[in-house]
Amino acid sequence: MNLASPFSISIVGITALAFLGLPIGHAMIAGSILYLLLAGLDMGTAAEQFLNGMYTNYIILAVPLFILAAELMNIGSMTDRLMAFCNAFVGRFRGGLAHVNILQSIIFAGMSGSAIADAAGTGKMMQQMMTKDGKYPPSYAAALTAVTAVIGPIIPPSIPMVLYALVSDASIGYLFLGGVIPGLLMALSQMVIVAIDARRRNFPVEPPTPLRKLPRVTLQAFPSLMMPVVLLGGIYSGVTTPTEAAAVAAAYALFISVVLYRSVGFSDFYRSVLASARTTASIGMLIAGALVFNYVVTVENIPHSLSVLFTSWDLSPTGFLILVNVLLLVLGCVLEGTTILLVVVPVLIPTAQSLGIDMVHFGVMVVVNIMLGLVTPPYGLLLFIMTRIAEVPLRDLVRDVLPFLWAMIGSLALITFFPALVLWLPRLLGYQG
Repeated sequence: MNLASPFSISIVGITALAFLGLPIGHAMIAGSILYLLLAGLDMGTAAEQFLNGMYTNYIILAVPLFILAAELMNIGSMTDRLMAFCNAFVGRFRGGLAHVNILQSIIFAGMSGSAIADAAGTGKMMQQMMTKDGKYPPSYAAALTAVTAVIGPIIPPSIPMVLYALVSDASIGYLFLGGVIPGLLMALSQMVIVAIDARRRNFPVEPPTPLRKLPRVTLQAFPSLMMPVVLLGGIYSGVTTPTEAAAVAAAYALFISVVLYRSVGFSDFYRSVLASARTTASIGMLIAGALVFNYVVTVENIPHSLSVLFTSWDLSPTGFLILVNVLLLVLGCVLEGTTILLVVVPVLIPTAQSLGIDMVHFGVMVVVNIMLGLVTPPYGLLLFIMTRIAEVPLRDLVRDVLPFLWAMIGSLALITFFPALVLWLPRLLGYQG
């Protein structure tokens, strides 16, 4: 690569601006405009790409709607009732609260589609429950909350899968289905680590919920438990598109919280809308920057050049998937996941397609990789969030996260080498890939 070329200077500019503290979305827009200027192209193309990408992609609307649904669940009593339901079934085992943490993440994953929403919402509650009366070390509770939040965007719905569908044209519905078994596999790996730690560290056993109370606890949580059914049922029955299903999810969460549970007032609703708007604006700027920078990448013909390079290496599909896993795991240590998804992954897709790799399998594998990046040192965003919530040193948190991280990487290897783990459910419902 010519280090004095407009593209090289653009990359240096984006990197420098990001290191100076400018949000990565803004840095990509600035670097792309610099490229257009140096290359003698119309700088108005940046605005054109921004507007066309943001306002002609109906699928992007699903992102703010899923975020709003998660916020509405957090401010209501839906999460409290779900927590009581989980505790009734798995709290009685040794390390029961740790298993509750994992189970609630599986259930909450079917509602929010966001790891951050999971950690910031139910994560705070689980941290308090696990550390009360010194039952669990604060760093262990925080580590478990961080790794269980990773499950959220793998089991449907999933905001990262929506963004992957945006850059790959893969079916959102089949991507959602493809994430179910990998998400459960990761949860199982976490439960195995918890079971080992519970015996080794003598974690407490919670008082069992009497059997006579199970029907009442289940009934109280039933409206919340029905949300994934309403959401996914609408998509797979063909009644709603994924974007429309996201709107239904937000409306259902509002209805349950306001009408059935009566736990949300107007001020709570206003704050949730405001928080959703802030998060959406942040993600929106990142998407906008990626759309503009992807135009630059296309003009430079980077995807084709990489495809030719990989072809010259004579990689098999399995070899390519291993290379992508290593690349994304390394990038996940230093880059934010959405940036990887919107900037790096589109460059890899043409090669994956030329090697005959299924786009649903590839998408789920990519999303799992990106989620692992959230708990991978040194950058892992969930690590920083949990250090603030739990007020524990980062080094202690990382120490307790690592066993779970290795177990989840093992699950990623299974997903990579056995595509049927991803594709079985989609094929069961008609996927032809």
